[in-house]
Amino acid sequence: MVKTHLGKIVNGNIKLFDNVNITEGKRVIVIVEQDMMNDLSFWDAAGQSSIAKIWDNPEDDIYEQLLEK
Repeated sequence: MVKTHLGKIVNGNIKLFDNVNITEGKRVIVIVEQDMMNDLSFWDAAGQSSIAKIWDNPEDDIYEQLLEK
């Protein structure tokens, strides 16, 4: 069975937020969260390129012409 526990790195060691009894030699999986600011800048850049493809599409000019009628 897998149980998930939150923690943080303190002086190079993993410090769990809850008191958990983990026996010596127990195997663990450690997942490191990425810095949220880096993640946000990635998604912002990805979104901007997608928006640019939509708004800078010359084929959509036909809709502007239809609105003028």
